[in-house]
Amino acid sequence: MKIPVAKALFNSHSYSEYRKLVSDLLLEGKSTGNEQSEDLTHYSTLNETRMNRLDKTIKITDENNGKLKALNNEYIWLVISEGWCGDAAQLLPIINKMAVESGKIDLKIVLRDENEELMNLFLTNKNKAIPILIVVDKETGSIYGKWGPRPKSAADLIIEYKKEFGVIDETAKTNLQLWYLHDKGISTQNELINMMLDLEQKNIQNG
Repeated sequence: MKIPVAKALFNSHSYSEYRKLVSDLLLEGKSTGNEQSEDLTHYSTLNETRMNRLDKTIKITDENNGKLKALNNEYIWLVISEGWCGDAAQLLPIINKMAVESGKIDLKIVLRDENEELMNLFLTNKNKAIPILIVVDKETGSIYGKWGPRPKSAADLIIEYKKEFGVIDETAKTNLQLWYLHDKGISTQNELINMMLDLEQKNIQNG
């Protein structure tokens, strides 16, 4: 296991601990992360409402549930996040529900700004984009893969918007949130499950 991953796991949070951490900071008028601003606190507040709703409404499809339960090995999903991140707020409730229902996956969450060494191992186009999900084999500590910071269709939407308008503004962010609303977590479920099945297939071939 790479040292930054081991360090991060040692200081990681369960989903409920992460939710409590974000909530407790909001009571003090703060967000997670090194930078503090009214905007970031505002985003964190919006995200908390969003996550409360998604925790109640997100459903894993029966087909995906069956595939999760059929995984051969046990894994840790180590997710790099921050409370102000809109994508993380949309994705963590899905990731958590998948982990719980699988019975094979232990979800651990760490904050980006507290784990710079880890974040630098998993950059997206040289940027510290989050959330990033790192797949760790529970038994060996081997890193098998990563996913993030958003599902492919959502990523494409942002790429196309930037190509057309040159910036990612509030309209782009609204369009992205609407995409998540309509998708209902299906793309995320499918991409994560396909990744896990591919990883297991490769392990069988290499084994």
